Amino acid sequence: MADLRINLAGIVSPNPFWLASAPPTNTGYQVQRAFEAGWGGAVWKTLGDPIINTSSRFAAVHFNGQRVAGFNNIELITDRPLEVNLKEIYETKKKFPNHAIIVSLMVEPKQEKWHEIVKKVEAVGVDGLELNFGCPHGMAERGMGAASGQQPDLVEAQTMWAKEAATTPVIVKLTPNITDITSTAKAAVRGGADAISLINTINSLAGVDIDTWHTIPHVGGKGSHGGYCGPAVKPIALHMVADCARNLDVGVPISGIGGISNWRDAVEFMLMGATGVQVCTAAMHHGFRIVEDMIDGLNNYLDEKGLASVSDIVGKSVPRYSDWGNLDLNYAVVAQIDTETCISCNKCHIACEDTSHQCIDRLTDENGATYLKVREEDCVGCNLCAIVCPVEGVISMVEVAGTDAPLTWNERQAAIAKLTDGKDSNKKEAV
Repeated sequence: MADLRINLAGIVSPNPFWLASAPPTNTGYQVQRAFEAGWGGAVWKTLGDPIINTSSRFAAVHFNGQRVAGFNNIELITDRPLEVNLKEIYETKKKFPNHAIIVSLMVEPKQEKWHEIVKKVEAVGVDGLELNFGCPHGMAERGMGAASGQQPDLVEAQTMWAKEAATTPVIVKLTPNITDITSTAKAAVRGGADAISLINTINSLAGVDIDTWHTIPHVGGKGSHGGYCGPAVKPIALHMVADCARNLDVGVPISGIGGISNWRDAVEFMLMGATGVQVCTAAMHHGFRIVEDMIDGLNNYLDEKGLASVSDIVGKSVPRYSDWGNLDLNYAVVAQIDTETCISCNKCHIACEDTSHQCIDRLTDENGATYLKVREEDCVGCNLCAIVCPVEGVISMVEVAGTDAPLTWNERQAAIAKLTDGKDSNKKEAV
């Protein structure tokens, strides 16, 4: 059995699965139940003020039979007094000394406010702090959360103020509602962040009731944008984690967040550079005990790979993630259809014919039966046929030998520039 312990910027936990700052970590009762179920750590729901919330608060997007494909909330930070939270944090840490308790914080962008809350929270024995610069709604309208997190200068300054008072590791939680998340990640590092966590929720409106015309959710007939999370956001989160992990100017540990629902998702985030992961929507959907399957699945995966520690997978896929300009333009794959297992539903043919490159033919064999065959010379290897095929393994994407040497766009442009004696190759291309 592999060693699942992690050390994220000095914060040690028995496994990489933490509950994210959110409704599941609102009270000592909940966090203690989570630790008993097997979670390695918890980021306590954001402390700060004012203590205000609305009713209702949540909405879900169900898609094609899957419940909670996405989750939307307009809930704000904790609506319980600071003193109550601090008392329960102290009691929980005392009861679970080997589990990681990190506390999420959000205050006005003032130096004295950060000093004050950091000192109060650290006094009860937390393992670390997470600065919430990500919540996109409610608090942002008051200059906090994502409003601060979208301005690198404010991220840097507030991180520095928190670090001035902190003695425990400081994690900065980043908003995805920005063009380039590495700009705020680097700002956090300049401010002294020991680690970053991403992503927080994405600006969203879950839906509109077409009978009442109310937004979903609504508060007395009026709605507001909220934060979107859950399985639907995982690809966005994974990309942003990878972008930060491969940026040498970031260079601090990452706590991955965003649509992580099972051990496979966790492995993907860790391969892309996350030291550990935080989970919220999946726990809200299925309860705390989902962590049992996560731990078992991760253990089995590491055993099958022959790895002694979960830390051995952190960042292993990062070198394989690059800019489009570094991809080999002469690499090629083509689709191949296994006619023995094909159920002849024709979905691949329709998809290719209507929306791709028209390279799957419907043919008739000598017995009069129809079958599908790819014209490999016309196939561009887009993957669409394999994606829409309802039977796993019927369509394979097979690498074919290229006729030309590997060449990336960047190499191509450099070669053109050289041929044109250093003139602007892009301008030459346009001509």
